[in-house]
Amino acid sequence: MIFALGLVTGACAQPYPAKPVRLIIASAAGGGIDLLARIMAPKFSEFMGQPVIVDNRPGAGGTIGYEYGIRAAPDGYTLTIISSTYTVNPSFYPLKFDAVNDCTPISQLVKFPHVVVVHPSLPVRNIRELITLAKANPGKITFGSSGQGAIIHLSTELFMEKAGIRMTHVPYRGGGPALNDVIAGQISLVFAPPQTGLPQAKAGRVRALAVTAKEPLAAEPDIPGMVQSGLPDFKVLSWHALIGPKGLPQAVIERVNRDIGKTVQSREVEARVLADGVSPAASTPEVLRARLQQEVPMWKSVVSRARIRLD
Repeated sequence: MIFALGLVTGACAQPYPAKPVRLIIASAAGGGIDLLARIMAPKFSEFMGQPVIVDNRPGAGGTIGYEYGIRAAPDGYTLTIISSTYTVNPSFYPLKFDAVNDCTPISQLVKFPHVVVVHPSLPVRNIRELITLAKANPGKITFGSSGQGAIIHLSTELFMEKAGIRMTHVPYRGGGPALNDVIAGQISLVFAPPQTGLPQAKAGRVRALAVTAKEPLAAEPDIPGMVQSGLPDFKVLSWHALIGPKGLPQAVIERVNRDIGKTVQSREVEARVLADGVSPAASTPEVLRARLQQEVPMWKSVVSRARIRLD
């Protein structure tokens, strides 16, 4: 009996990680966050010394997957990749968890601005001209988004507030259909992720006016940022990050933070994400926690001022 007890104790004391690690993705396969996870998983597995399994759990704006990850055992074997929508969801959904206090922040992963793209027929070539046209024609310029209350929608609402203009929102079931309708001339503009917006701008199907960062992207210096565009107090960056359940042991936090940081900064992963206009942005847990604490109330305020409601 003593010998058997010793075996159990020894098994429980195995150093982390002793088995495969799951990455919960709160969206369907094929989306931006899923692609990032699948780019990172092989390298992350190499550093962790265990298989890393991508587990898609989509639904309800990401809340199903997020809740599943947060409610998992705090042992480091179920981690969740979150996106900017994680800080938007508390504005719209009756969540069963606290987005800031019921998780363990581990690290940011990547960040990227959106690209403001318009149909070539719209008679504007920069943000200043867009603002002038919108002020002269309130409500007549149409903008698309990936859905009512989506990060693209809220970003454009914040932009309109800062610029003192009003445009008409046309929600779609995803950013891809919205961009396609800008290309087709059905709507005027959209704030597109660089992964999809930049290739269309380079092909001449849309015109890129600016990026929603303060400064231009290093890879696209000819597309101005918001400082050059005359709106220095407007900036919205989308991002992906890694969290765990509340109560994750400090040793696990430190190990995962170290290895995911090495993953994001590895030559293979960095080359893949930079090619899409996305910047590696590994961070300390404290930096990620500060972002969550800042963005949840920020988006609640934007939603309240713009009186946005989900259909």
